[in-house]
Amino acid sequence: MIYGNVLKRLRERIRTREYVLTLHAEEEMNEDGFTIFDVERGVLTGTILERQRDRETGESKYRIRGRTVAGDEIELIAKFGSTGWMVIITMYEP
Repeated sequence: MIYGNVLKRLRERIRTREYVLTLHAEEEMNEDGFTIFDVERGVLTGTILERQRDRETGESKYRIRGRTVAGDEIELIAKFGSTGWMVIITMYEP
């Protein structure tokens, strides 16, 4: 599996509640009618579609597609922060 180790680490952050949502991610979650449980399930059921590089910082971030609690698709952009926690940058309905 491509990015298998990264996905394993991201899922572990969900299980141990070592993640944060940016303000933008929270706003998108509310606007699209998602719950935090949808976000968590999206990572736990998802696959990494691609790795992206932030133009300014050069950090890696990952586009993940998974399923919500209701079984609908959700996409998230996430990265590892400087503390090792997962940072969910945004989410949307694909």
